[in-house]
Amino acid sequence: MKTRGTILVVDDDDAIRETLAEHLEGEGYVIEVADSAERALNDMARLEPGLVITDVRMPGMSGIELATRVREAIPDTHVIVVTAHEDMETAVGAMKAGAFDMLVKPLDLGHLELVIERCFRDRALQRQVRHYRSEAAEPYALARLVGRDPAMIEVYKLIGAVAPTRTPVLIRGETGTGKELIARAIHFNSDAADEPFIAVNCTALPETLLESELFGHVRGAFTGAVQDRRGRFELAGSGTLFLDEIGDTSPGFQAKLLRVLQEREFEPVGGERTCRTEARVIAATHRPLEELVREGRFREDLYFRLRVVEIEVPPLRRRRGDVLPLTEHLLARVSRELHKDLHLPKTVVGALMAHDWPGNVRELENAITRAAVLARGGAVEVEHLGLGRPQENSATHRDRPLDQLSLGDVERAHVLRVLRRTRGHKREACRILRISRPRLDRLLARHAIEVTEYDPGSSGA
Repeated sequence: MKTRGTILVVDDDDAIRETLAEHLEGEGYVIEVADSAERALNDMARLEPGLVITDVRMPGMSGIELATRVREAIPDTHVIVVTAHEDMETAVGAMKAGAFDMLVKPLDLGHLELVIERCFRDRALQRQVRHYRSEAAEPYALARLVGRDPAMIEVYKLIGAVAPTRTPVLIRGETGTGKELIARAIHFNSDAADEPFIAVNCTALPETLLESELFGHVRGAFTGAVQDRRGRFELAGSGTLFLDEIGDTSPGFQAKLLRVLQEREFEPVGGERTCRTEARVIAATHRPLEELVREGRFREDLYFRLRVVEIEVPPLRRRRGDVLPLTEHLLARVSRELHKDLHLPKTVVGALMAHDWPGNVRELENAITRAAVLARGGAVEVEHLGLGRPQENSATHRDRPLDQLSLGDVERAHVLRVLRRTRGHKREACRILRISRPRLDRLLARHAIEVTEYDPGSSGA
């Protein structure tokens, strides 16, 4: 029969030790005993119990002190303190020592069984949570980040320097360079690694919904607000809030975000209650914020608030030495997922090194995934990468195959397609795209889309 766990019973009374041992062994537990706290500590490393049940008053070290020492040395082991003296001092001392529970003699064995079951369930849950957290954080450990180009080494140095602080960080780089990966690396190498990491794409929502997403809202604040909702700032707690594409936000939103950064306070949309936040803000953008500041489209005071520390992520074409290590890393991951044993012929390596990678690491990941899926044997083939001939690398996005386009290219093409379909009618285009008119205007400005591109009847005036 599978055992339910190992319990160390510590009591200087022989009769109590034997009674507990006999009863709990009958319930399927492995029982070890010790007649003193000192002996229990000496046996801990060898026995590795999941639970210690200890009397409080014993010659030498007390059960309270034993609980403290166990929790310091082996945090994974829970402790239940048993006492014949039901008083506040003992109860407070036991809980301060980190005891899972305190029980009073004479023991109700049925109640003891329930507490023990709860203890082992809690221990298993804590182990599971630690496992998931370590799995979530492991890819973002500095030693695991792929890329050894000198430019990336400088990025890693900045991550290591800024991670232990609560300083705002501005991450800059082209689309697809891995700005969110850098933000996650900062978070998971910080003291707040156990707190939430919440990412928000600022271009995905119109201004009102973005404010609701970040600050929350009260019931009735706007159409569709049928109940109160907590915002991402509140949900982030003392963790990290990552604001992607901050350069695409409106002046109104920027003013409210500035207040949060300055005062650490905000109000939910439609509410009067003031909330505080301890979340760290990391922002990212692919846009030239300095130009937006000069044009009056981005607040200068917010710009300086966000870029206390600035990290520039270099495009892949400026660190070609990382193409092969990244490729091998991505291929190994995809091979595991597809249960294939894949390798790269020299012709494929040459094609990868010759490509300009306008879509950066994201484009490389898409190419490797596509090639791995299409590969029939163990070798990835050049034609499966979808890169085209080297001389096509500098072609405009209209001439490139879809899997070579960056997200910005695809976004521009889609907006243009809808505007041409509606013959330049912006209200109808907004309905099809499911965005607000201000959002559409921002997209037109960001992608430099001229009216002559989508309205044949326009003179461009």
